[in-house]
Amino acid sequence: MYIYNVTINIDESAHNEWLSWIQEHIKEVLDTGKFVSAKLTQVLVEEEMGGITYSVQYTAKTREDLDEYYKVDAPKLRSDGMKKFADKMVAFRTELKVVNEFYPTSVSN
Repeated sequence: MYIYNVTINIDESAHNEWLSWIQEHIKEVLDTGKFVSAKLTQVLVEEEMGGITYSVQYTAKTREDLDEYYKVDAPKLRSDGMKKFADKMVAFRTELKVVNEFYPTSVSN
């Protein structure tokens, strides 16, 4: 599994509009069929530059799915947000490869 993480800092003046927009945008990204799930999280840190920071984590089953997203879908989907919020948001992207997942073992009484 691969996680495509997009961290976005949005200016407070555009926050409410962006928050509505990003939820629809996430659905569009999922509709590409390249990802199996997504999480929208707020980063709980106060940024020196101000604004509110979020992380969107998209989970892809394979590296090929992620590469195909970059090639086919990402240019249009990225430009949508930049056109709408260009001077109000900053985004950076990271890729993570899931090495292992751990869960608590059940504790019996």
